[in-house]
Amino acid sequence: MLTFIGLGLFDKTDVSEKGLRHIRAADHIYLESYTSCLAGTSREELEAWYGKPVTPLFREDVEQHPDELLAEAQEKDVVFLCAGDPMVSTTHADLRMRAAARGIRTAIVHAASISSAVCGLSGLQNYRFGKSCSLPFPQKNWFPTTPLDVILQNLSLRLHTLVYLDIQGERSMTVPEAVALLEQMAAERQAQIPLYVGIARAGSDEPVVRAGTAETIQSVDFGMPLHILVIPAELHDMEREYLEMFAGL
Repeated sequence: MLTFIGLGLFDKTDVSEKGLRHIRAADHIYLESYTSCLAGTSREELEAWYGKPVTPLFREDVEQHPDELLAEAQEKDVVFLCAGDPMVSTTHADLRMRAAARGIRTAIVHAASISSAVCGLSGLQNYRFGKSCSLPFPQKNWFPTTPLDVILQNLSLRLHTLVYLDIQGERSMTVPEAVALLEQMAAERQAQIPLYVGIARAGSDEPVVRAGTAETIQSVDFGMPLHILVIPAELHDMEREYLEMFAGL
């Protein structure tokens, strides 16, 4: 049995009671550690909370070498943990399909996802979001501009864009860093992004939510990760009022 369990947004207590029951009954616990993380806890704290060891998995483990995990799931009760909701990431859907192809029973325990949390924190209406995109750190001789293409297309359709910010090991992209990269791309294309909404530590007791121009957002101290960015399209009156009340617009 392979059960995919979402851990929610921020810390060890965000998991559902159903998810925690499955975790504590499992023979082996794996923690996906590359698409996102729980910024408010550590693997050691999770192990103490669950009363069992937790094995971290990285992209190569899941996408290229999942055989050990799947072999265990054929004989034992295995749980696959991830921050947010398990099936937001296509790499998790692929793993579930691989398990099913081997005749392994699977199940999903859902949890809060950043893709829905941003709507509550920003007041931007969920049905007005278009295609999302990921913004990676530039590498030597590599400066991807696909995120700007997605943003501009969404803006032309009057749709908001959710921009996932890169995580590389211990390094997490901040909202000001992301805005600087997008502004550079936009300048080279002679395009404009009129408004940004930055969010930090969604799911915590004190999330930071700020809306404004590039200059305004780059001057904000968003604090510790994780951060995420939204590029709003033309605002509905209620969206604008919500951002004025809760995000300093």
